[in-house]
Parts: sequence; C-alpha cells; structure tokens
Amino acid sequence: MGELAQEVQLHIMTAGHGEDREANSTEQLHLSSQATIGQRGNYMRWVRLGIYALFLLSGQSVALLLGRLYYDKGGKSVWLGTLVQLAGFPLLLPYLIISAPKRHSTSTDTLIHSKRPSVLILSSVYVTLGLLVAADCFLYSVGLKYLPVSTYSLICSSQLAFNAFFSFFLNSQKFTPFIINSLVLLTISSVLLVFQTDSADPSGFSKAKYVIGFICTIGASAGYGLVLSLTQLAFKKVIKRETFAAITDMIIYQSVIATSATVVALFASGEWKGLNREMEEFQLGKVSYLMTLIWTTISWQAFSVGCVGLILEVSSLFSNSISVLGLPIVPVMAVIFFHDKLGGIKVISMVLAVWGFVSYLYQQYLDDYESKPHENRNDHNEVSNASPKRSSELVDGKDRPS
Repeated sequence: MGELAQEVQLHIMTAGHGEDREANSTEQLHLSSQATIGQRGNYMRWVRLGIYALFLLSGQSVALLLGRLYYDKGGKSVWLGTLVQLAGFPLLLPYLIISAPKRHSTSTDTLIHSKRPSVLILSSVYVTLGLLVAADCFLYSVGLKYLPVSTYSLICSSQLAFNAFFSFFLNSQKFTPFIINSLVLLTISSVLLVFQTDSADPSGFSKAKYVIGFICTIGASAGYGLVLSLTQLAFKKVIKRETFAAITDMIIYQSVIATSATVVALFASGEWKGLNREMEEFQLGKVSYLMTLIWTTISWQAFSVGCVGLILEVSSLFSNSISVLGLPIVPVMAVIFFHDKLGGIKVISMVLAVWGFVSYLYQQYLDDYESKPHENRNDHNEVSNASPKRSSELVDGKDRPS
C-alpha cells in the first residue's frame, strides 16, 4: 500500500509539472505573439513617419517655389498668397464623407471608454487655431513677397527656437544631446543661406518694405512655433485620438475658419478688384497664372497633412525639424527647375541639414529601442518569477488535490 501511495503521489507531481510546462509554453507563445505585433506596429509607425515627412517636404518645397514664381512674374496680392496656403482643404472632404458612417458606428463604443469633448470645446479649439493660422500665413506671404529667398529661409529657421520654447512650457518637451545637436545643425544650415550672394533679390521694393518683410517673417516664425505646440497640446488634452480621421478633422475645420477669415480680409482690403488685371498682366499667361495658384494650393495642403501627421506621431518639435530640413532643399530645386547657381555654401547647408535630420531620427530610434526591450524584459520577468513560485508550490504540496 505504501508503494502504491508513493506512485500515486509521484504521478500527481509529474502531472503538475506537465501543467506548469504547458502554462509556461502558453505564456511564452502569448509573449512571442505580442512581440511580433509590437514589431509590426513599430514598422508601420516608421512607414507613416516616412509618408508624412514626404508630404511635408515635397509640399513645402513646391509651394515655396510656386509662391516665389507668383510674385516674380507679376503677382501682387498678399491676401491671395495667403488664401492659396489655406484653401486646399476641400481635397480632404471626400475622405470625411466616406468615413462618416464608420465614425458614427464607432462613436458609441468610444463614448463608453472615454468622454468625448463637447462641441463647444472643439469649436473653440478649431476657431482659435484657425485664426492663428490665417494670421501666420498672411505674415509669411508678406515676407515671401518682400525678402530674398536666402534671408527668408534664414528667418524661417528661427521657428525651431520658438517651437522649442513653446514646447518646453506647453508640451513638456525633453531635450537630449541628439535633439540639441539636431536643432543647432538645422539652424546653422539655414543661417548659412544668408551668405549666398547669388540669390535674386526682389526688385522694386523700398528699404521700408524690406524691413516690414523682415519683421513679418519673424512674427510668422514665432506664430508657427506657437501653432504647432498648441496643436500638439490640443491632440493630447482635448481630442485624445490618434487616427488619420483626427488629423483630417483638425486640418479641415481649422482651414474652414482660416479660409473664411482670409476671404473676408481679401474683400475688405479691396485687393480682389485687381485680381482680373493681375491675371491679364501675368508674364507667363492666364493659364499659367491659374495653374500656379492651383498647384500652390494643392502643395500647401500636402504640407498640412504631413505637418499635422508628424505632430500626432511624434511631436511638434519633430514636425518643425522636418520643415526646417526642407528649407535648404528649395535652393537645390531652384537649380533644377529655374537653373539657379548652386554654390559651395548651399552644398554645406544641405550637408548640415541632412546631418541634423539624421541626428533627430537617431534619437527617435533610441527611444523606440529603449522602450520596447524594457517592456519585453518586464514581461519575461513576470513569467520567470511566476514559474519558480509554481514549482515551489508543487513541491510544498500546496497545489495537491484534496
């Protein structure tokens, strides 16, 4: 009887160890699947970052070149130059209409898990940002009209400093050596452009208008940094959604406000009366005049999608850094399309810009690398801690059946 009891006890302990191994195997498979999903999600995030960066850089570069073309070939209206920066939002309306049923079907589930902001709060956010964007685009238009490209790019690089200042207070932005290195390099790369002497200066403007353009561009750079920081704050504190639909809503609704304000200003200023004559006197012809305005509008809309997307995926400071990276690209594209000269200073500026961009990108890689293994280590520690406890309980007989 004693030997039979020992055999039964040994069988129970062996079965317990088998259950333990099976449980550990199941947990390891679960962790492995979670790691695979995490890697796939991380890969898709980098794909999204690449797409948004491409939209931002290509949209900004093309829009600035076309904006310069507009003023160089006879364009005079500052408010029209402002309007083309904002009026491209109808291009996103088809997506808004198509996704409306899906949003309605998921709104109930969303409300169960989190309280959505009221219409009044959302309207306040969109109106505030829309008016700020309208004023900012107007200031940029004045600067682009009255300043040479090199000086304009130099002043625009100051938006990084303004954005860093506002992000520190509004978004709790942390600065690492790689981020600081990136900001310094990107700023220097744009500063160097002021020493490029072969840039064509706008003709026919007095020194007073040059000063006005200088001051307006500084104000626009400060306003741009503020708008980016406020947009990031709105996503984090008010909207609380990380989807392309949230990006679309932000762009469309604030663009409606900004465009409406700009149209009112265009008619109130009386500039609309001279638009027909301006088109007639455009040096490249009427068709080129219309195509310049249309493609400028489309380009600025692509820039907006990329800008807001990068804010949502990373931060306003990262979005601004990619924007500054595009400033030295404009002279290079001018060499290709307008046969401008590419001097040594422009080449050095491009190298520094790419270096700064890689530095910031490497910091993002470090953040992902440090966060993912840490999560996996915690999960494995929980499994390893649970396994000895399970074995000890079996040895002590705490899991034996009564």
